[in-house]
This record gives sequence, structure tokens and C-alpha cells, in this order.
Amino acid sequence: QVQLVESGGGLVQAGGSLRLSCAASGLSFNTAAMGWFRQAPGKEREAAAAINWRGGDIQYANSVKGRFTISRDNPKNTVYLQMNSLGPEDTAIYYCAARSSPFAGTSLSGSWYNYWGQGTQVTVSS
Repeated sequence: QVQLVESGGGLVQAGGSLRLSCAASGLSFNTAAMGWFRQAPGKEREAAAAINWRGGDIQYANSVKGRFTISRDNPKNTVYLQMNSLGPEDTAIYYCAARSSPFAGTSLSGSWYNYWGQGTQVTVSS
């Protein structure tokens, strides 16, 4: 079955950086679109970034644009989210998502994705 396993979360001070990883298995990763989403306590899930199957089409939410970078390594079946200049407002559980339809584009809509990871906690202290 499809598994998405996030890692790299943790506690960081404001202004710091973290790199999240999502290792995928059970799907054709090199043709799948991937996304990163986050959910803060008491808030709805929101998109952070999305990347298409070969990395040539990328989208960012306005809230993270210029600070976060999404990338992927298809031979390693892994997608990354480099997060810089973190602030307390970035505190959330971060989820990796996949759309298994081959050669799809990108989307910042959560409903577009059909597989989700369990999430990794990111906490930014002020």
C-alpha cells in the first residue's frame, strides 16, 4: 500500500530553519505530484507548497513564498520542504500529500491529493 512518511520536524527558534523530508513507497513516485500542507492548532489545514512529477511546476502559498522551498529527488522517492526564516506562525503539523495520477500538474487544494502522511510536528519558539 502507499506510505508517506514525514521526518525532520522539531523545535526551532524564530528565525531558524528546518528541512522536512517525505519518503514515499507503494506508488510510482516519479510520476506523482506531491504537496506539503500544514495544520496549526484550532485552524484549518492549509497548503504550503506543491510540486509536479518532475519538479518543473511549483506553487507556494503566499504565507510561505520566499521562505520555503519544495524540491524532490525522484531516484530517492523523497520530497523535501526547506523552511527558512521560521516564525511562531509556522508552528503546525506538516503533512506530505501525493496525487498518484501520473503526470498531473500541481495544486494547493488538499482535496486534489489522494494519499497523505501522518505528519510531523514543527514548533517555532519566539
